[in-house]
Amino acid sequence: MEITVNQLLFDLAEGATVQDALDSFGAKPPFAVALNYNVIHRRDYSNVQLKAGDALEIVQPVAGG
Repeated sequence: MEITVNQLLFDLAEGATVQDALDSFGAKPPFAVALNYNVIHRRDYSNVQLKAGDALEIVQPVAGG
């Protein structure tokens, strides 16, 4: 199935979870995750299944001043 990860098309197996997408994408902590504009708590990454067309945003903090 195709989903969007950080505005790029990404192909995952049917039934993939948010954690599967993070692993495939190679996300390195720290980061926050939003699925279709809803923040997903870290404890739920393995429980939330993705559907074709979902949009996943992985946001990393930026230091500066």
